[in-house]
Amino acid sequence: MASNMGLSDKIVGLHRNHRNLSHILFWVAIFLVSNADDSYQSGEGLLYFNTYSFYALSLVTQIGTAYFLAYFIIPEFFKTKKYLLVFLYFLLGMYGICVVSRMINIYIREPMVGIAPKDFETIYEILTNLPKLFFIYFFRNFSIAVVFLFIKLLIDQFEVQRKTLSLEKQKAETELKLLKTQLNPHFLFNTLNNIYSLSILQSPVAPTAIARLSEILDYMLYRVNDLFVPLSGEIGLLNNYIGLEKLRYDERLLVNFTSTVDREVRIAPLLLLSIVENAFKHGAGTDSGSPRIDIDLSVSGPVFRCRVANSRGRGNGVAKEERVDRGEAGSEKNKDAIGLPNIRQQLGLIYPQKHDLVIEEQPDRFIVTLDILYG
Repeated sequence: MASNMGLSDKIVGLHRNHRNLSHILFWVAIFLVSNADDSYQSGEGLLYFNTYSFYALSLVTQIGTAYFLAYFIIPEFFKTKKYLLVFLYFLLGMYGICVVSRMINIYIREPMVGIAPKDFETIYEILTNLPKLFFIYFFRNFSIAVVFLFIKLLIDQFEVQRKTLSLEKQKAETELKLLKTQLNPHFLFNTLNNIYSLSILQSPVAPTAIARLSEILDYMLYRVNDLFVPLSGEIGLLNNYIGLEKLRYDERLLVNFTSTVDREVRIAPLLLLSIVENAFKHGAGTDSGSPRIDIDLSVSGPVFRCRVANSRGRGNGVAKEERVDRGEAGSEKNKDAIGLPNIRQQLGLIYPQKHDLVIEEQPDRFIVTLDILYG
């Protein structure tokens, strides 16, 4: 499938970048195919000048027919939708082409092989002998035009598909940018609130928190502009974020962060941060006891897994966010419901049919498991 698409893309690309050359090559191929059989059967050889000249004259009106239909009749048919008028243009145009084709045959092609014009073949007879013009010259010219139109239709179809895919890609990228602009201020707002709390308390760890935030912002602003980034960079981002949150909660917060990654993979940026941030916000942020957050990342074969579990304190807001995510409550009533709905949208755009996001609510724990298929 990939190789076929690659070949078709190359053919369409060649036509798009070298349009005149592709047309010339097509007509050269038609010309060679048209006279090769007769040249061989007559014993004149493939390079016999008279044979080439004879068929080149036939090609003149065949080329005219192809371009007349492809670039005038068909566009007019779909653009104006004046079908009767376009059909009249078609009849008049083909009549003129057939007349020219017969005159070339009578006054140029036949004399080349020693056949003089016959007395009855006057201009009047050429113009009025409609059966001969139709059954001989119409089909002779129209048959090659059909081949040209078929190939042009295929190329145009590939172009439409390419443009459609390009527009879909641009749309997806635009939506992703909008989602990220929604996520980043959300993250920044929460983190600045944390640092503000530390500064109010005149905590000695406030400068360290600011330094970690600086590293996080450097990564988010300058290193996540691509659709996919190395997983190692995302792990570094999570380490900084976890360190920032630990400064806020001191020893009260227990975080277990493990990663079992046997090879480097590339992942959409900030997805993991969104999941982890929700765990801190709705786990540690609402548990007045000893909150616990377990984060496990692993790459096994073609599957990347992120599993984040947080303890649930009294009045935990995660369940509310899950209900919003399912459409059971209005997001306008819960400004916290940004993370998980956001990540669902991003996953749908970036990993269609290649991801599985499972959210489990237990009495004392909230678990988010994300599997991404790379194979």
